[in-house]
Amino acid sequence: MKEDFLHYIWKHQLVATKELKTTQKENIIIKSAGNENYHAGPDFFNAQLQIGKQLWAGNVEIHIKASDWYVHGHEKDKHYDTVILHVVWEHDVEVYRKDNSSIPTLQLKEYVDKNILNKYQQLFATPQKWINCEKEIASVDIFLINSWLERLYIERLEQKSILIQELLHASKNDWEAVLFTMLSKNFGLKVNGDAFLKLASTIDFSIIRKERHRLESMEALFFGQAGLLNETIEDAYYQQLQKEYHYLQKKYTLKSNKEVQMLFFRLRPNNFPTIRIAQLAALVHQQQNLFSKIMATKKVIDFYTLFEIAISPYWKTHYTFTSVSKKYPKKLSTSFIDLTLINTVIPLQFMYLKHIHTLDEEALIAHIKQLKPERNAIIDTFKKLQIKVDDALQSQALLQLKNKYCTKQRCLQCAIGNYLING
Repeated sequence: MKEDFLHYIWKHQLVATKELKTTQKENIIIKSAGNENYHAGPDFFNAQLQIGKQLWAGNVEIHIKASDWYVHGHEKDKHYDTVILHVVWEHDVEVYRKDNSSIPTLQLKEYVDKNILNKYQQLFATPQKWINCEKEIASVDIFLINSWLERLYIERLEQKSILIQELLHASKNDWEAVLFTMLSKNFGLKVNGDAFLKLASTIDFSIIRKERHRLESMEALFFGQAGLLNETIEDAYYQQLQKEYHYLQKKYTLKSNKEVQMLFFRLRPNNFPTIRIAQLAALVHQQQNLFSKIMATKKVIDFYTLFEIAISPYWKTHYTFTSVSKKYPKKLSTSFIDLTLINTVIPLQFMYLKHIHTLDEEALIAHIKQLKPERNAIIDTFKKLQIKVDDALQSQALLQLKNKYCTKQRCLQCAIGNYLING
């Protein structure tokens, strides 16, 4: 038994409300269960209850055992002076106010439907499950699952907005600069994402605005700040970039960040940080005012054109500065552009449109549903549990579900968990 289950029972009034009595045998009529409090203080604020013949307005505190009141030191905290009802699973001790009057207590175990209790215990009974409901989730109504996944996707966008808000604050509301920073992280993918984010943080975007007209300057700036131009290599283009970087370094008093460490190990050549930096430089060079273009783009198919870039000739025959390879255009793949839309473009659109009060959630959802789902271990496991994953909204929402609800045992805050307990 966990306290959050008792919160759940009280919040949703899953008790025989017509028969409720305090431990002192006074009738309880719940006019309002109150508002759940997620911060310090009593668990529910502003409840309205009739206890006996007296109508009360105040707060409700919930515990497994009544004695937890003293374990938590509530008798010393003035915030609990306004508690009008103590809701417990087991009444093992009387609880008193400062004026020596006892606080009315409701012992829940007498009033909770055994069927609900059994379903709750089954859901949480077996540890070492991938998710608690893995045996039951396939039986849940598909309409409920899809509605819940849409809500989870919006919740995921809200959480991604936190980083965007931080970047906006740091850049003094420069949306173009924020886009560059987020794109940088995206180009680093999972392995080098943090390193690319740190790389972007070492470059004031005003420098990019001034130098972006020359692709060579962009490459020199990015490779130099990434610490990839510090060696002595007998390669004409490498030496050319070194020279250009030293010029830019002096011109803008640039300081490299020693925390930027690019990883090559176990990456496919197309994902080498050298190639991703060259592609990022090409995008910044070729698509100026990209933020405005993104906000003006209405169809998903047009984003593929927007991100169709031509890498510099040198990188068509190289993966690193030290060896020549077979000529290959190394354009951004459709799957990479999809990831960029999922992780950068759509979250930024969401935040910006919300900022200017023109957000259309249905249109945004329509966009994400046109993209293919990601492929990873979490999505593959949900598929094995017979959950269909047809688009990127569903895959993003399932990542949110697993990481923010299932892993944290938040079944009582999950629509699927609610269905399985109450269904």
